[in-house]
Amino acid sequence: MVLYTSPFPNSFLSVLHSFSWGLIFPCYWLADRLVASFVPTTYEKRQRADDPCYFHALCIIITTPIYLALLVASLPFALIGFLLWSPLQSARRPYIYSRLEDKNRANGATLLTEWKAAGNGKSFCFGSANVCLLPDSLARFNNVFNTQARAKEIGRRIRNGASRPQIKIYIDSPTNTSISAASFSSLVSPQGGDSTNRTVNAGIKRTTSMEYKGDNSGSNNSEDSREDKGGAGEPNEGEENTCIVRINGEDNGHMSDTETDTLNGQAHASGPAEPSLEGDAEVSKTPNHKQKEGDSGSLDSYSASRESLVKVRVGDGTVDQSTVNNKLLYKASIMKKTSVRKKKNTDETFDHEISAFFPANLDFLCLQEVFDKRAAEKLKEQLHHYFEYIVYDVGVYSCHSCCSFKFVNSGLLFASRYPVMDAAYHCYPNGRGTDSLASKGALFLKVQVGSTPQDQRIVGYISCTHLQAIAGDTTVRCEQLDMLQDWLSEFRKSTSSSSTANPEELVAFDVICGDLNFDNCSSEDKLEQQHSLFTHYKDPCRIGPGEDKPWAIGTLLDPEGLYDEEVCTPDNLQKVLESEEGRKGYLVYPTSKNHSSSQKGRKASLKGNGRRIDYMLYTEEGLYLEWKVEVEEFSFITQLAGLTDHLPVAMRLMVSTGEDDP
Repeated sequence: MVLYTSPFPNSFLSVLHSFSWGLIFPCYWLADRLVASFVPTTYEKRQRADDPCYFHALCIIITTPIYLALLVASLPFALIGFLLWSPLQSARRPYIYSRLEDKNRANGATLLTEWKAAGNGKSFCFGSANVCLLPDSLARFNNVFNTQARAKEIGRRIRNGASRPQIKIYIDSPTNTSISAASFSSLVSPQGGDSTNRTVNAGIKRTTSMEYKGDNSGSNNSEDSREDKGGAGEPNEGEENTCIVRINGEDNGHMSDTETDTLNGQAHASGPAEPSLEGDAEVSKTPNHKQKEGDSGSLDSYSASRESLVKVRVGDGTVDQSTVNNKLLYKASIMKKTSVRKKKNTDETFDHEISAFFPANLDFLCLQEVFDKRAAEKLKEQLHHYFEYIVYDVGVYSCHSCCSFKFVNSGLLFASRYPVMDAAYHCYPNGRGTDSLASKGALFLKVQVGSTPQDQRIVGYISCTHLQAIAGDTTVRCEQLDMLQDWLSEFRKSTSSSSTANPEELVAFDVICGDLNFDNCSSEDKLEQQHSLFTHYKDPCRIGPGEDKPWAIGTLLDPEGLYDEEVCTPDNLQKVLESEEGRKGYLVYPTSKNHSSSQKGRKASLKGNGRRIDYMLYTEEGLYLEWKVEVEEFSFITQLAGLTDHLPVAMRLMVSTGEDDP
């Protein structure tokens, strides 16, 4: 299947489309600004509270007639442009595939190694988020604004979080698994670019991720990373961009503590470590509600992640001591505050957390509501610093291939560190109300993630979708779920080049990501909760229809509280969502006739932990029979705090080949 790298099959149609859109755009922009001036966000209302009340009214009185006059003057040109633009959409392709040519810009893609499916298995990390990149006037109804600036910042934060190194700590004592978080900072803070080698046999493995000083260009970091990778020994498959630290077991698993130097931000080794409680240690920074250098959500942040030291597993004790890292290139911040959190739900088979950052080594990203074309371009440019392959501007316009007229695309965007082999898009024909104006649908992708020693391709399937949003349209969403399954089955059949007798490719995973616009707790969503999709695909957060796991939280934020100081930064939002009372104040809960629509400050007992409408599903059906797929980690992410009204989610899958797996 040929991937479309341009929206039209020839340059003549592309030029004609650009000309027609150039005639439409002034009218579109003026109408957007006119409406936006009458729809203030809560952030703008608070900013204006300190100003004289008549100043904003005076601005509106002056600008409104100007906008109206220019809008009327641009209407004839917009009509001509529309008459040219509309018929051109029948020749438009359903998506644009962008591949980064200058690989020096990509911090993450250059670190990938070919997976040969020999020895240990490999993990793949998936992320999904609804980013609400609508035209500014429409975005304001969700209490977010400045779509163009938000698109750029969202891209910066995502690539900043994903490109952090993944620190893995090996402790030799199987009986004492505690470790001081302050001591951990001394390991990851380079002294003059070098760190002392520490070599012991591995007993228990814990992993965490540290944020580092991002580089906008990405070229220097990429080159240094390649040099460091060569000097640090070969990592295990699936552990790209990973720093490995081994701890001497002479002090029962403890290391020396650190003294915090607040002037230069360096961590220095000091005396004996303070004893710490057994469990998962975590570190955090002093909250800062403004986007400054020390903000965890900012691109140029030095701050440490508050992610837990998770993933405790017993190793085989055969780690080669000569493969330790002798150099850590990334600057870690001082640990201003340490805390210890015991792992809850120890009967769970995988790790789960509320994280202030996107997972390190994020492989695939599915975004929804990237409707604005200019915002999509800005977002793409930022994501290309980490992801080499991006599919964007997905959907159809006008009356092409759908029943009703479509003014905007599907809003779907897909980014990958692995090459895309095939892609297909389908538009849901049954959209109702305002949703019918957008070409909401499903994007299906096939990616190549490696090859076997016998030169068989290893592939994976990823589906990204966004369902009907209007409350009460249960039957519409169920029909769309039916179509999603049928289209995915057709896509797999049409793109498969294997036969049972002679398989040319092996399927490693099949994942569905997206905003499904229903939750697993609302009584109004019972039909969707019982859909057959959940018999074929597994939801890591779900126990059964109408019941989520205790640790699962809602992903829909209360728009009225987006700019409260308690939740306007990633760290602050993380802290709030870790408490039940905090969730009641800032998450949207399942609707009920007995409760008012306002969520703020409600103390009554509520069902579940909020409306979880953003899903990540995986299946074990249709995969290579000798391999096993299981969830390794699941995260609710707060790194986009203040930029969207949804919580991103991430899932890491481990594909075990059954050959020498520990």
